[in-house]
Amino acid sequence: MRNEQRAHCTANVLVRTANNYDENSMMKHFDFRGLFIYDLANNHQGDVEHALKIIQAMGQVTKETGVRAAFKFQFRQLETFIHPDYQQRQDVPHIPRFMSTALTKAQYKVLVNAVKEAGMITLCTPFDEESVDTILELGIEAIKVASCSATDFPLLERIAEVNRPIIVSTAGLSMQKVDRLVSFFEAKDAHFALMHCVALYPTPPSKLQLNQIAAFRDRFPHIPIGFSTHETPDNYVPIRLAFAKGAELFERHVGLKTEQYSLNAYSATPAQITQWISAYQDAVEMCGGEHRSPAGKDEIQSLRSLMRGVYAKAALQPGASLTRENVFFAMPLQEGQLTSGEWKEGLTADRAYVANEAISESLAATTISVDELIYHIMLEVRGMLNQARIFIGEESSIELSHHYGLERFREFGAVIINCINRDYCKKLIIQLPRQKHPYHYHQKKEETFQLLYGDLEVEKNGRKLSLHPGDTVLVEPEEWHKFHTLHGAIFEEMSTTHYNNDSYYEDEHIARLPRDMRKTYLENWNAIIRRAEIVD
Repeated sequence: MRNEQRAHCTANVLVRTANNYDENSMMKHFDFRGLFIYDLANNHQGDVEHALKIIQAMGQVTKETGVRAAFKFQFRQLETFIHPDYQQRQDVPHIPRFMSTALTKAQYKVLVNAVKEAGMITLCTPFDEESVDTILELGIEAIKVASCSATDFPLLERIAEVNRPIIVSTAGLSMQKVDRLVSFFEAKDAHFALMHCVALYPTPPSKLQLNQIAAFRDRFPHIPIGFSTHETPDNYVPIRLAFAKGAELFERHVGLKTEQYSLNAYSATPAQITQWISAYQDAVEMCGGEHRSPAGKDEIQSLRSLMRGVYAKAALQPGASLTRENVFFAMPLQEGQLTSGEWKEGLTADRAYVANEAISESLAATTISVDELIYHIMLEVRGMLNQARIFIGEESSIELSHHYGLERFREFGAVIINCINRDYCKKLIIQLPRQKHPYHYHQKKEETFQLLYGDLEVEKNGRKLSLHPGDTVLVEPEEWHKFHTLHGAIFEEMSTTHYNNDSYYEDEHIARLPRDMRKTYLENWNAIIRRAEIVD
């Protein structure tokens, strides 16, 4: 079970010291989210002093912007990586550049140490198996897979063996090949992230394909998704869009322009990286949180200025029943006035009102009916199903199990959607956050739970089992079991035929209740709307 990959790590929990590398801690705790990767590539120009200046400059950018950053090298063992007949050729793409900028292992060690001293994570792209060994020898903390190596399975096998966090670029891959890549690393129990990437240098805006970030997030919701970019470095729009599409980590090439060395069209200077990160930070602020928070005071005031209030059409006596015939809705909404949205037929006047007088907001209902309570519960359930992309047939019947009454449903209970009940049975069971289902067993029914969404802990005969999406647990007849969730859960129950009155509870209070006292039955979703008398 890939607990580390499924769970989000907490921020800033990287375990490392400059001289002591704990690879097990690194593997477990490496947090991909919010990581900025500076790719040196060959921009060191084969000059260690120039490379050190780049590292120092990027370290300063990292401190000034307050981000978490990794500085990335590229390793190739040129004597074996390039065919001997081609090593001196000047007419083959890339080879002259690689050969003319080669650095020794000792020189890279100096650079790796400088990165750590600058407070950045060390990262490296190996292009051959021998370079993976060099990564281990130099104590580099994480590995990047280049897009051109994403189908190089001899290399991928070696990378997967070494217990390092892995970041994988996917330029040029079909979705089928991305699926294969993900399946490969999942089978190896690797802790990894995927990067959307386009291998055009520089990448024109029309070729960025940023929708692929959202496609990856939908297809691989348990994997961090990033953006490895090659657009011109003065274009700060793509990183904003990439974050809005769901990218959580970002990479681009970096370097320094000097009188001696030029910089290619897709590499950024430290000043441009500062602007790039600032653009990201603007996007974070503009996008806000992923969860919907309550509206602020100013927004509420703005909305209320456009709402309608409830007014008396004619004089009303205390205790008069309010109907649409003796009230009207109009703006402006007065302070302390009942809004048209709070209006319900049958409210009672709390005092005498004259014509055109605002009706007091004190009439707003402070308690809700059973049908309204059920409606609000099922709205939340429907929202969870939509979030999980789980769809149910409108003909499916629904049960609310409330072992201690509807008023305590959010503590104890579950919503059961009955799909099929023949020689075999299928149900969907939904629990709201922090909801529990008490200890019980079945005499006849054997059942298997499979968690589809959220988190679930099942206790079976005193043994606790924590389930992640996809996990299953078998419950045999006469096995005591209970379950609960922290953040909410949707799971499938597959079983032999369901029989009423086949649930036996540990709590004698529940055991004595008739089944209809601990269940509320709904014919289908539309029945919930009708019961609550909600009219669009």
